[in-house]
Parts: sequence; structure tokens; C-alpha cells
Amino acid sequence: MPESVQQYKCPNCAAELRFHPKKQGFACEYCGSFFTPEECKAANEQFQAQAIEDAPKQDEFEQGNTLYSCPSCGAEIIADSNTAATECYYCHNPVVLKGRLSGEYRPSKVIPFKLTREEAEKIFKDWCKKRWFLPKSFKSDAQLLHMAGVYVPFWVADCDVNGTMRAVCKKIRTWTSGNYEYTETKEYDVFRSAGLRFEGIPADGASKIEDQLMEAIEPFDYRGTKAFEMSYLSGFLSDKYDVNKSQVFPRVRNRAVNGSDQLLRASMVGYDSIRVTQSDMQVVRTDWQYMLLPVWFMTFGYGGKQYAFAINGQTGKQAGTPPLDTGKLLGVCGLIVGICTLLGALVGVIFA
Repeated sequence: MPESVQQYKCPNCAAELRFHPKKQGFACEYCGSFFTPEECKAANEQFQAQAIEDAPKQDEFEQGNTLYSCPSCGAEIIADSNTAATECYYCHNPVVLKGRLSGEYRPSKVIPFKLTREEAEKIFKDWCKKRWFLPKSFKSDAQLLHMAGVYVPFWVADCDVNGTMRAVCKKIRTWTSGNYEYTETKEYDVFRSAGLRFEGIPADGASKIEDQLMEAIEPFDYRGTKAFEMSYLSGFLSDKYDVNKSQVFPRVRNRAVNGSDQLLRASMVGYDSIRVTQSDMQVVRTDWQYMLLPVWFMTFGYGGKQYAFAINGQTGKQAGTPPLDTGKLLGVCGLIVGICTLLGALVGVIFA
């Protein structure tokens, strides 16, 4: 292919880059990054080499999985080839066989489940005990049957950030001499510049799962990461990612930029006040891994709304928004009002 029509991928989000005539470089429409032709060429060679290396593994993955589709909510669920039928863990409706999944969805790494179903159910029951106004059906054994061990698709990013920060910092000294109090204020123009690297920033790639729910059960311990094998799917389900790298990159970039900003601010020590006047954090490179991370997942429909509960299948950390039984709540409120009314009446009789 002639050099003039060579297509380049963004080193941050893997989207296609477009040549910017005025800047004489390549700009990414998705994440706003800018790169020189030399940087783009080096990144493109790395992308091509990785694609050649991954091709045999993708073929094996395509043959070893089965794709199910939910006719109710449209979710697509991955299971190993031995799974005959299952249910959608989003809406609990039966799913139907759809066929094979393309090998391009093969993850590179996986963190295997450490928590058994029994352990996950105990965590859920303990969580419920602390919440008085849950609907009875939410805590039932029938509802627990819908809890599913799911390998959730995650994009995990390592980001290189170039950061600069300028601030006006003050040191204030106060002392008393005779009848007078003196205050001395020294003002400094402080500058920081650093190259930073953030490793293992996760972002789930499933649009039907709330991002905040997945962030709430972080962190995962990447020391437990294994090279992906189809055998890890045995007995569990997995979701098919439908949010790609370029779509999750803004979330990853925000976490890397905010983290860089906090680190540079924290380096300004020994001052009584700090006022940042300029902060510029640029993500210059992002290395991605597509992983499956373990989550015990359950949904519950109540009052026309869908509630989700999740447990980190490695660490046991749990999160969820509990449904509220308004009948129970009103009953307790009525009881409190009744007791207060009765006490008021008794006080009135005593002091009459």
C-alpha cells in the first residue's frame, strides 16, 4: 500500500487516524489525541505484529464457544460448547442458540472465579440482613436461583501520561512582638512536570451493565490473572462486549488524567496554600488488554424497575441498589406515628 494512503491506528484507542494538513500529523476524531507520522508508523507496526500473533488463538476461540441470544432484551451470552440451554441473567428469560462467536472477541487474559456459589449466596444474605425494607421476594430462594457466575468483558488499560502543572503557593508566618502581631506571606511560582504511567485501569465493555456498579466492586487483583483458556468458562457464562476500546477510552482517560492531576498536586508539599493556575495532562499512549473478570451477578424486577446486585468473584466485594418495599416502610412509619400519638395523649392526660 502506498505510504500516502497508509491507514494508521490511534496508539490510545485504536480508532483510525486522519491526517491533519495544517499540523502535518495525525489526529484521532474519537479521543482527540495527536501524533507525528513517525509515532503512527511505529504503533501501526506493533498492531500488525500483534494481529498475526493472535490469529491462531482467535480461531481456537471461535470453535470452542457457543453464542446465545435473548429474544426479550437482546443480550448476547457466551458459554462453552457443552452448555445446552441457559437463561438471560439480565431479564431471566430463556435464551436461544445463535451460533459461533467471531474469534476477534477472544480475551487475552482472565481472572478465574475464587468464590463458590455458596460463598456468594452467603455474602448476599448477609448484605440483605442489614437492609430492613427489602421486598420478601428479593431475599427468596427462588430469586437466589437467578444468581449467575458471569465473566464480564473488561478493557484494561495501561496509560502513559505527560503532565505539567503550575501553581501559586504561599508560606505564611505569624509572630507577635510587643503589642503587635505580624504576618509574613511569601509567594512562590511552583512548576511541576512529570511522565507518569498508570497500569490496570479497568472499564467494562458491556453496555447493559451499569459502569458505576462495576466500579463499585473494584479493585480486582491482577496478580491472579491467567492466560485465557476456554476451560475457564466451564460452569460459568460470559458476556459479549458491545462497547469497544474507542468508546471506553474517555472513561479511562478521565481516570488517568485525574490521577495525574492529584499526584502533581500532592507533590507540592510544605506550603500553607496552593492555587493551581494551569494543569495540562496528556495521555500519549495506551496499551490495552481485553480480559474477562469474574462477577456473581443478579437482577431483580420490582415496581417497574430493574435492580442489579454484583459481587466481585475474586475478592467478595459487593455492591447494588436495593429495592424498597414501600408497604413495609409505610407500615413502620405508621407504627412510629401511632406510638408518638399515643405518647402525646398519655402526656396530655398526666398533666391535665
